[in-house]
Order: sequence, then C-alpha cells, then structure tokens
Amino acid sequence: MNVERTTTALGDRRRLKDAALAALVAVAACSVALAGLTAWTGTGRAGSPARMSVTEGRVLLPSAGVAETAAFFRIENEGGSADSLIRVTSRDVPDGITLARHGMAEGNAAYRAAVDSVGIPAGGSVAMSPQGVDLTVFAPAGKWSSGDLVPFTLEFRHSGRVKVLAVVVRSGSASFQ
Repeated sequence: MNVERTTTALGDRRRLKDAALAALVAVAACSVALAGLTAWTGTGRAGSPARMSVTEGRVLLPSAGVAETAAFFRIENEGGSADSLIRVTSRDVPDGITLARHGMAEGNAAYRAAVDSVGIPAGGSVAMSPQGVDLTVFAPAGKWSSGDLVPFTLEFRHSGRVKVLAVVVRSGSASFQ
C-alpha cells in the first residue's frame, strides 16, 4: 500500500512539474511579445497610418516629335504603416500615365517595364529616377514649355490621393539623387 501511495505521489509531482514548465513557457512567450510591442509603441509608430508626402515633382520636356516623356517625384512615408502608389493621373495628360521600372539586362541593354504599384515602406521613401521607378507620361505635343507647372494626382492604396505640381525641365538639367 505504501508503494501505491508513493507511485501516486511521484505521478502527481511529475504532472505538477510538467504543468509548471508549460506555464513558464507561456509566460516567457508573452513577456517577449510584450517587450516587442512596448518597443514598437515607444517609437511612436504603433498603429499609426501611412502619411504620404510628395515633393520634387519634375517632368522632362518632351523631345520634338516624341509623344512620351518621364515624370519624377520624391515620395516619403512619415507614418507607421507601409503603403503603395497605385495610380497617377493628370488632367493635362489625357493620353495616360504609366508607372514604370527601369533596369539593365544582360549585355548592358536597358529596359522599361510597367508596374502595377510602387511600395513605400513605413518611415521610408522612394526617389523616382531614370535608373529606377518613374512615370511614363504621354505628353500632348507642343503643349509644355520649360518652367510650366503640370498638376498630378498620386493615388495610394491606403492614404488616398495626393495632389502635387511638377515643373517642366529640360532633359539634362535635372539632378536625380
């Protein structure tokens, strides 16, 4: 009979020890998660929406006889959530605007590919350039001169629309950094 009680007591202790270890693992996981959330909240970004700022708008003056040109902007996301540029329109560009990405293929051949969207990370920025992302603009023939201002509306997936002006500049006179 003593053997039976000892075995039962040992079994109870083992179950108690296993339950305590399981609880300790859960408490440790919660503590790590809480520490991470506390650090995220401390940076001021927890739950804050994307806040888009669009500056440095430039449109290259179209070459004579060429129907398309390029436009460039600097887009900054000052918020705590990522967002994406999904569409660009302009009442002064009736034939449309395409988001494009430029790159180099084998043999130093340049290419341009249309893209559906351009991601802007939380707290990050995108500087459009001829070597990366830009807008292909189908310009009205002879409508623009150097120094003209062209209105654009950039539409973001979460932040909505941002209206901005871009100045028409001659190719070679704009710096992209």
